[in-house]
Amino acid sequence: ELSLLKDINKGIRIDSIKDKLKNNDSELLNHLGKYADYRKDIFTSLSTAFTNDGAFIKVDDNIISEKPFYILYLTDANNNSIQTQPRNLILAGKNSHFTIIEHFVSTDDSTYFTNTITEVLAEENSIVDHIKIQEESKNAFHIARMEVEQERNSNFSSHLISFGSKIARNEINSKFNNEGGESMFNGLFIIEDDQLFDVHSKIDHAKPHCNSHEHYKGILDDASRGVFNGKIMVRKNAQKTNAFQENNNILLSKEALINTKPQLEIFADDVKCSHGATIGQLDNEAKFYLNSRGIGEEAANIILLHAFASDVVNLIKVDAVKNYTEEIITKKINNRIKKN
Repeated sequence: ELSLLKDINKGIRIDSIKDKLKNNDSELLNHLGKYADYRKDIFTSLSTAFTNDGAFIKVDDNIISEKPFYILYLTDANNNSIQTQPRNLILAGKNSHFTIIEHFVSTDDSTYFTNTITEVLAEENSIVDHIKIQEESKNAFHIARMEVEQERNSNFSSHLISFGSKIARNEINSKFNNEGGESMFNGLFIIEDDQLFDVHSKIDHAKPHCNSHEHYKGILDDASRGVFNGKIMVRKNAQKTNAFQENNNILLSKEALINTKPQLEIFADDVKCSHGATIGQLDNEAKFYLNSRGIGEEAANIILLHAFASDVVNLIKVDAVKNYTEEIITKKINNRIKKN
């Protein structure tokens, strides 16, 4: 009832999963749960059993939406231990082009559980840009899964920005079902205290002539913990694959910890694939250079952390979201540096 659905182009359908389920909508039932298999994951099983609402978005063939679709998840637990199970289905028609924004926030610091699933089908020549900002309560538990199916010459990009939750776990899976696909997965997390951020990804190059780019960055302080486990699979017949994967992390305290495991599983012989990971502190040589130019220690640290984060943030194409994210990052970095 709070949604704004006016000025939507013809060829764009936005509805609630709840209403679609109530009406036994065949289009929904043909796709919902087809890509996120509940038999392989306990949290998906939980979602399948208890989901009663979410967003259904379908963009028809040849439709381009200039305005992004913004999905706001606002949790008002009011100090009650509650759980939410939102589920989204995104269908991108042939030659369509649009942006989806998912934004998770809460009204207080209550303890609650969010278990969300988003399924995306990108048809031939479609372009889908997905942005997720997670800034839930520091006492919340956030479990998320995204499944992406890409058809011929489709282009899918994902930008994950995570600040909140006591535990945040993101599972991201993508599969190329036909040739010529492009995908980009970027992420930035900034955590502190005893927060845990965990991302597991799998990009399945099941067909030849597809390109993927994956890059996640983390800034960890206090006794926070991070996990990156990314796998790129190149199947036997997926020749001419071009895949890149990297994870970079900065630890601001001796107690912070990151476990990183980039993986390549290659069964084809005519491919270009690379992966890597770095874990370290702020570059002393870079700090010395800035100090020698009259920039103080605190300001130098802030500049370096901003530069580290900017690679991910600058890829966000929606200016309002980009500016909002930069404001939060600036505030968090400034608070961290002044604290240390």
